[in-house]
Amino acid sequence: MKSSIRRSRRAGLAVALGSVLALTATACGDDGSGAAGDKGNEGSGKGEITFWDNNGGVRTDIWKEIIADFEKKYPDIKVNYVGIPAASAQSKYDTAIQGGGLPDVGGVGTAVLAEVAVQGALEPLDGRLAKSPLNGRLSQNLLDVSKSAGGGDALYQIPTSANNGTLWYRTDLFTAAGLDAPTTWSKFYAAADKLTDKGRNKFGFTIRGGEGSIAPALDAVYGQTGITSFWNGDRTTVNDPKNVAALEKYVALYKKDTPSADVNNDFTKMVAQWDSGTIGMLSHNLGSYQDHLKALGADKFKGIPNPTADDGTRVQISNPVDGLSLFKSSKNKAAAWKFIEFAVSAAENSKYNESAGQVPANTDAAKDAWVQNAEPTKLAAEALNGTSTKIVQMPYYLPDWNTISKADNEPNFQKVLLGKMTAKQFLDTLAEQLNAAQADWKKNH
Repeated sequence: MKSSIRRSRRAGLAVALGSVLALTATACGDDGSGAAGDKGNEGSGKGEITFWDNNGGVRTDIWKEIIADFEKKYPDIKVNYVGIPAASAQSKYDTAIQGGGLPDVGGVGTAVLAEVAVQGALEPLDGRLAKSPLNGRLSQNLLDVSKSAGGGDALYQIPTSANNGTLWYRTDLFTAAGLDAPTTWSKFYAAADKLTDKGRNKFGFTIRGGEGSIAPALDAVYGQTGITSFWNGDRTTVNDPKNVAALEKYVALYKKDTPSADVNNDFTKMVAQWDSGTIGMLSHNLGSYQDHLKALGADKFKGIPNPTADDGTRVQISNPVDGLSLFKSSKNKAAAWKFIEFAVSAAENSKYNESAGQVPANTDAAKDAWVQNAEPTKLAAEALNGTSTKIVQMPYYLPDWNTISKADNEPNFQKVLLGKMTAKQFLDTLAEQLNAAQADWKKNH
């Protein structure tokens, strides 16, 4: 497995670096095509710029509203909107990097940020942010996620919004059982036990065993142990003995306090199962709020950030962050940066995130009434913006991260649930793959 990861990493890096070298070589005879390697220029700060929305269709209406606001304030700048479906955003950027036609500004999520940055396509934003009215107005935790996801050397993304791990719980079931809200891991495990009545097909928790299982499992592991770094030098902490013990405790819930069908649960099945009303707790992000509201009504459930240690210490893994990037090839970087500043200003960032149902990156926007009135979002914003929250930065910058965390280890996590692999074997396998990918990345970075 280690050798296959390294081969895949080398192949990807070779393509990326080959593209950068080739495009850099042709950039001297600039044809205005806007490919990686083209350094662009500041421009006049007026005229036209092109914006790529990396979640076109879903977010088109709100972005067009923000663009209209921007053009009203800056009538000498026209923004050309291009909506790209989320599923094809990465390939669209890769094609433009190699062949030309990159936008001035684009939505680039942390899941693909490193890949776009390593090809030389993005403008470092540290200096611009330091001189901007946005400086000091953005969540430091989210800025840290953005910088880490880009490789850690520079800031290539101004965060706009984030989701957050949320523990949804049935307030009616908790009240009937005389249970406190599951704000700590001790209370979580106690509630999972007390709410389970297998004979009546009632369970305390539903665990995610199918697609997308690794992130919630790691969130539970690091949240319990309080380990605050994914790396100790160049070795991952994922298989630290404390983490192994925490995972053993977490997976022991399967079939004891959870339905046996959970081994195949993806997001859709898990949410539908919880919304049926027979399960006490569900770990998922803010995105399922409307589903719960429709199924249960506002008075039967609540959502809180994932539990803390008994002493109140909150440790959570970094969730993917969406944001805006400035492309190095832009011929009008001054105007493009104005658009980024405007879009992430308090009023516009609030408007965007109210529509998206996510946590604003702008800390002033996070104080707005709609956030305060939506308790799960309010609590998530407080957790993400709070100085006491420690965030374990996931290595989104590793080109092999998605392969390792999904294709390789989601099936292994199912084996753990089924008793065919121990928690230690699972985490040791994951650690071996991650250590190899990290060594390869550092060698070629």
